[in-house]
Amino acid sequence: MKLAWIDASAGVAGDMLLGALVDAGVPPEVLQAAIDAVVPDAVRVERSQVVRCGMRACKVDPVVRVDDPPHRHWSDIRDLLVTAALPEPVRADTLRVFGRLAEAEAGIHGVPVDRVHFHEVGALDSIADIVGACAALHHLGVERVTAGPLSLGSGTVMAAHGAIPVPVPAVLAMSTGWQVRAGGAGELATPTGVAWVTALADACTTLPQMRLDRVGIGAGTRDVPDRPNIVRMLIGETEDAESAGGSVVEAAGENVVLEANIDDLDPRAWPAVLQRLLDSGADDAWLTPILMKKGRPAHTVHALVPVRHAEQVSAALLAETSTIGLRRIAVGKIALARTWRPVEVAGGRVRIKVALEQDRILQATPEFEDVAELARGGGGAGRAASRYYVLECGRVTSSGVGGAGAVGTVRAAMTL
Repeated sequence: MKLAWIDASAGVAGDMLLGALVDAGVPPEVLQAAIDAVVPDAVRVERSQVVRCGMRACKVDPVVRVDDPPHRHWSDIRDLLVTAALPEPVRADTLRVFGRLAEAEAGIHGVPVDRVHFHEVGALDSIADIVGACAALHHLGVERVTAGPLSLGSGTVMAAHGAIPVPVPAVLAMSTGWQVRAGGAGELATPTGVAWVTALADACTTLPQMRLDRVGIGAGTRDVPDRPNIVRMLIGETEDAESAGGSVVEAAGENVVLEANIDDLDPRAWPAVLQRLLDSGADDAWLTPILMKKGRPAHTVHALVPVRHAEQVSAALLAETSTIGLRRIAVGKIALARTWRPVEVAGGRVRIKVALEQDRILQATPEFEDVAELARGGGGAGRAASRYYVLECGRVTSSGVGGAGAVGTVRAAMTL
């Protein structure tokens, strides 16, 4: 599994993450193309080499090219992202990061999440930070992100609403469940940086064991004398508890099921609601048809959620449906170890999710979005790629008829 570990011991911000990813080998053109897909001709990415407290680092600056950048509501930004020509994994990650920001701001200001008015966070440079960093992560093929403790800073900072204490409220709201410390004076962690880390990293941990492939060092704007103002991103291959070994057992209290009975929601809205719950941090989301009092047909919507994401998923469920309340049930969880294995098929790449028990393969399923994206290419390659492949006893076979060449390619690549 390709893992990225983020060292945020000096703080974290969106431009610092961009710098670390570019320094790790992502061409700036990848960032620019993704940004232009969302806000065309509005932001130009500029790269430079700088020194921070004696340490070389990469500085990436999103330069706004319009005179009066608009402030936007979360619903406006979401519409831009949904309609942009982005790869689906990049779109999903970007929506998750911005959704986390919106939910934090909604809780702070006491407004519906769709009506959150982004000020600094909604500016074009922050859109560029988040979209560009998600596109860069996808370009590197990173499959899992973890991060170390977050240094948040201390003191005060001037914002649209005046002087506010550091850590600012949005940073604190999004840092729940993470190891944090002050780390120094000033605003070391911005809402954009903390949203990106806590939305995409699935664990706050010390440096994990890995075969280190590359290191990216991204610089912040200030050069302070007492510490290098940098973020480091370490990228390599790892086999951890999820990618090798037995099943993972999580005790009750580490996960919750959120659910509500709803009988007055247009059924055409349910796919978007379920996706919103997943984007907000749910591990799974599903519907159960039920009959309510007086024989009314209805649905129970369920979401399985790690405790650290329960508040933002609860907010999404209340905002996106007509329910006026929900149930929260502590549950235990058993999960098979799993990993992703990329396979070259018909000129494209398809990820296979492999579930293991003590290194024995129990399940293997191609990622549907990868298959669908390849199939949309059309022609013979598209028809071959749209086939469904399964893994049995360490060898790959096809459930369809024909396509022997493509099947052989998969078999050779997936023999374990």
